[in-house]
Amino acid sequence: MPGLLRYGHALTGNPHDGADLVQGVLEKIGSRWNSVVHKTGDPLAYTRRAMANAHISRWRRTRRENLVAEIPDTVVTRERYSFEDEPLWHALRELPPRQRAVIVLRYYEGLSETEIAHTLGVSAGTVKSQASKAMATLRTKLAATVEGRYES
Repeated sequence: MPGLLRYGHALTGNPHDGADLVQGVLEKIGSRWNSVVHKTGDPLAYTRRAMANAHISRWRRTRRENLVAEIPDTVVTRERYSFEDEPLWHALRELPPRQRAVIVLRYYEGLSETEIAHTLGVSAGTVKSQASKAMATLRTKLAATVEGRYES
């Protein structure tokens, strides 16, 4: 469970949304857990794949704009976490969901390319290309951040 919560947090960028993601996926597959264990052979990989798919689906649904007639007067404040201001965390959150999932599984969870491909249900080549694109994006964003700090 702690590993799934860490994975959910890294996918969503927020521990609360990550916990909601874990709970939602476990609710969906919980009723058929025995068949998941027997058919897949690796229920943890199946659960991670379901989490990545659910996160991508949620991201696609919520990225649409919601137009309102009037701007709300209240300012929403939320609890800030100490690592939210880290440049790497900002850059990671800006990656597309699939690239973020590959990076989190590779460097945060320590899975191999083959395990990631199995977890996400994609080919090893897709994992390599997504990781390459994500790393290039992260390098660019972090280099710009470092340059900005030294110019100030």
